[in-house]
Amino acid sequence: MIEYALQFGFAAASLALLLNLWRLLRGPALMDRVLAVDTMVINIIALIVLAGIHERSTIFFEAALLFAMFGFI
Repeated sequence: MIEYALQFGFAAASLALLLNLWRLLRGPALMDRVLAVDTMVINIIALIVLAGIHERSTIFFEAALLFAMFGFI
């Protein structure tokens, strides 16, 4: 059951990442592009966490935490 949830999570986060990439490239204003990059960081963190759950490894969670700290800056 967890595999189906992980597959759905990967698909949803990947779709959100692609839609944010589209907003980054097509955004009419600079603020749209800035918000798209910020949201892409959140989506990448979600993908890293999902990969950690899938691999059953804690190193991915530490990487997600570091990415979140650097993404905030």
